[in-house]
Amino acid sequence: MILNEKQRMLRKLYRQFAETEFTDELLDRLEETGEFDRVIHDKMAKYGFMGVKIPVEYGGSGGDSLAYAMMVEEFARVSPVLSIYANTSNSLGGGPLMFCGTEEQKRKYLTPCAKGEKIIVFALTEPGAGSDAGGTLTTAAQDGDCFVLNGRKTFISGAPFADYAIVYAKTDPAQKGSKGISMFIVDMKLPGVSCGKPEHKMGIIGYPTSDVILEDVRVHKADLLGPLHKGFATAMKTLDGGRLGMAAQALGIAQGCLDESVKYAKDRKQFGKPIAKFQAISFMIADMATEIEAARQLIYSTAVRKDAGDPESSKLCAMCKLYAAEMCNRVAYKAVQIHGGYGYIKEYKVERFYRDARITSIYEGTSQVQQMVISGNLLK
Repeated sequence: MILNEKQRMLRKLYRQFAETEFTDELLDRLEETGEFDRVIHDKMAKYGFMGVKIPVEYGGSGGDSLAYAMMVEEFARVSPVLSIYANTSNSLGGGPLMFCGTEEQKRKYLTPCAKGEKIIVFALTEPGAGSDAGGTLTTAAQDGDCFVLNGRKTFISGAPFADYAIVYAKTDPAQKGSKGISMFIVDMKLPGVSCGKPEHKMGIIGYPTSDVILEDVRVHKADLLGPLHKGFATAMKTLDGGRLGMAAQALGIAQGCLDESVKYAKDRKQFGKPIAKFQAISFMIADMATEIEAARQLIYSTAVRKDAGDPESSKLCAMCKLYAAEMCNRVAYKAVQIHGGYGYIKEYKVERFYRDARITSIYEGTSQVQQMVISGNLLK
C-alpha cells in the first residue's frame, strides 16, 4: 500500500515522537517501578495522540483507522507499553461512547478523554468469563433512578489509575449467554468501587492491570450506555477496532525486533566476520522482514476497508490480530536467537520485546478466539 503525503507525514510525526520522547531512561523506569507515568501521558495528550480517532467535535483529531494503526505501530516499535497509553481512549475505552453514547455522554466523558484529562478503561473480562465473555456474572439491578452493580472484573488494563470504566453487567438474568447484558459508565471513585492489587506480569510493565470489584455500586440511569440489555453487541463491535489496534501493536513490536536484529547482526563478529555474513542469520532476517511486511499490508488495507464500511471488516480485523500476533511471537523468538546469550540479558531491547510480544496472542481475544471469528464468518 502506497501512503499519500499526509499519511507519510503522520507516520513521520509518530516515529519522531517515539524516538525522541520514549527514552531508555523512561523505559527502564517503567520496567523498574511498573507504575503509570503521568508525565509522558500528558505529553502524548498535548500532541493530540489520545484523540487521534475521536471526532473533532469531541476534542479529538477525527483521524481514520489507518492513522490510528500507524500511531500504535510506530509507538510500539519503540515501546509496546507506551503504545497502550495512546491506544485506550481511541479504542476500547472511547469506542463504546463513540458507537452509542448520547450527546451528553460524549461531551461529558469522551471529550476529556480525547484531551488526556481523564482516562477511561474497558471492563468486560471476569474470572470465569474471558474468551467466553457472554458468561458475564456481574449484575446490575434497577432501583429507582439507579442501577446497583455487583461483581468482579479481572485483567482490566489501566484500572488502578482510571477515572472511569465501561462496565458490562447482566441486566436481564432471564436471558441466556450474551443476551441481556448492558453497558454502564462507572466513575471509579463511586462508593463500592475498588481495585485489586496490580498484577505481576511477564511483560507490558508500566501499564498496571488489576481487578475491579463492584459492591452495591449505585450508577445513575443517565450513565447507562446504549440500549438496555443490548450491550454485548457493542462490546464485540468495539473489539473489532481493538483487534486492529493490537495487530498494529504486534506489528510495531516485530519491527522493533527486526531493527535491533539487523543492527546487532552487522556489529557482532564471530569467526572473524559480522554474523550478518552467515546465511543462517541473514535468512532469518529475510524471513522476519517478509512476515512483517505481509502483516503491515494486511493491517493497512483492513484499516481502509473498515472505514469504507466493508461488511467483511470484522473477519479481516480478526485475521489481522491472528496473523500479526503469531508473526510477532515468531519474530521476537528469532530476534533473541540472533542475539544469542545477549538476547537473554535485560540490557538488550529484544529481551523486553520478547516478553511484551507474548501478550499479543492473548489479550483482546486469544488467537483461538480469532480463529473462531474467522471460521464463523466463513462457514455461516
